[in-house]
Amino acid sequence: LFIFLTFTKSNLLFSNDLDTLPANFFANKIKFRTVLVYDTHELFTEVPELIHRKKTRSFWLTLEKWMFPKLNFVITVNQSIADIYYKRYKVPIVVVRNIPNKFKDKKSSSKKELGLPEDQKIIIIQGAGLNVQRGIEEAVLAMHLINNSILIIVGNGDVIPKVKKMVISEGLNNKVYFFDKRPYAEMMEFTRVSDLGLALDKPISDNYKYALPNKVFDYIQAGIPILSSDLIEIKNIVQKYNIGKSISMITPEEIAKNINSIFSDHALMNKMKLNCNNAAEIENWENEKLKLSFLLKKIISKITE
Repeated sequence: LFIFLTFTKSNLLFSNDLDTLPANFFANKIKFRTVLVYDTHELFTEVPELIHRKKTRSFWLTLEKWMFPKLNFVITVNQSIADIYYKRYKVPIVVVRNIPNKFKDKKSSSKKELGLPEDQKIIIIQGAGLNVQRGIEEAVLAMHLINNSILIIVGNGDVIPKVKKMVISEGLNNKVYFFDKRPYAEMMEFTRVSDLGLALDKPISDNYKYALPNKVFDYIQAGIPILSSDLIEIKNIVQKYNIGKSISMITPEEIAKNINSIFSDHALMNKMKLNCNNAAEIENWENEKLKLSFLLKKIISKITE
């Protein structure tokens, strides 16, 4: 990457996460009238793949400590991560969250057209990273304790094979439905016919602790209430707009208790749906991208000065 960047004409180097930063950083040092933007999507040195590999983590942490304080333009995905990096390196951080466009009000498929029962409430977990430690196993087991409802899991991830076996062994075939990963618009059709979205990620590392999954904003755009774990960034969104509940214990019993409570209170459900619609007017990419546009104007000004 360094060799490619060195011999490629450019004015802007946009480095995505720490594993691309060294090549961009050194290329920027030798190129004329070039600006480097570092876009860090997570606490890279706290990802599960590194926290148990001390030597590898130490290598990346050393690089980060040396390069980060020398950066002029840094973007990250939420305020918690921005605060952590600023405390470490005293570099200003621009927060540009990865949130979807405002979902256009197009004709959606019905439950029947999507192969879902029309007489059941729909609980959904969706996304591209349906992995371990995200409360999916517990949500499946919770279906033993929830009546007149089904759980649909839309997407792929490393936990799916295990969960499919669990559904069979627990006799939950009629209460848990699986749908493979599909284009965003199709995924949102399943989301829009649902009654409740789950975001039950666990704080197994600092990187997970400060996560703000895309599905939270998908649920908002679909106008459905959310049951979430109490991770800081997710809980802040849920409480700010009063669009659901956050729980600290990710167990089948706690999940079922709260889902049953939400479904039994029709006035609360309607209020949270209305609040989701109001939040959707604010929490969308059309608004969020303005922060990125402002930063890019500053960068263009620096390049042309």
